[in-house]
Amino acid sequence: MGLSPSGRHPNGAGLVIGLTGGIGSGKSTVSRMLTDLGAHLVDTDAISRSLTAAGGAAIPHIAAQFGADLIDAQGAMDRTRMRELAFSDPGALARLEGILHPLIGQHADAHAGLALPDQHIVYDVPLLAESGRRWRDKVDRILVVDAEPETQIARVMVRSGWPREAVEQVLAKQATREARRALADHVLLNDGLSLEELRAEVEKLWRLWNNTD
Repeated sequence: MGLSPSGRHPNGAGLVIGLTGGIGSGKSTVSRMLTDLGAHLVDTDAISRSLTAAGGAAIPHIAAQFGADLIDAQGAMDRTRMRELAFSDPGALARLEGILHPLIGQHADAHAGLALPDQHIVYDVPLLAESGRRWRDKVDRILVVDAEPETQIARVMVRSGWPREAVEQVLAKQATREARRALADHVLLNDGLSLEELRAEVEKLWRLWNNTD
């Protein structure tokens, strides 16, 4: 194995990888491929969704901070209304992050603690570049999945049915490609690749991490 001397792995010496990329970059596809290869995935987006679902640990705090209007009829955070509020009021986004980030960190650490000693851990963190040192200090390497903005926009419009303007708004709120790439130990350019070609690139990285390439 490509073992880490850093001590960041909670149970052994496997590598701890930070995986990030802009919306529509293909990051989730890469995370699934890494899981198929044997990585222990900590999906911070999935953790965030569970925290804001009905009965989630963040719901009482969101209701107290933003009011019952931001909780839907099922008891979950109203994601559409919260997204609209966050776009119109940057302070609202900061308040939401103040609730969610500590909870996500706690749940992510608990999930990482389930990894086997020699199993590489992959933290899938969409906003890693926007989060200061909080996630960077947890990982040994950073993998950035990159794509041209037009590719990202087209993918999200097809996948989510969003209008172009909505996707552009999200892109404008995220870190620039240059900022993400500046953090990267590895950049995987996912533009014009077939799934098989993308998988081959991921497998190449995996062999590198395991010192078999």
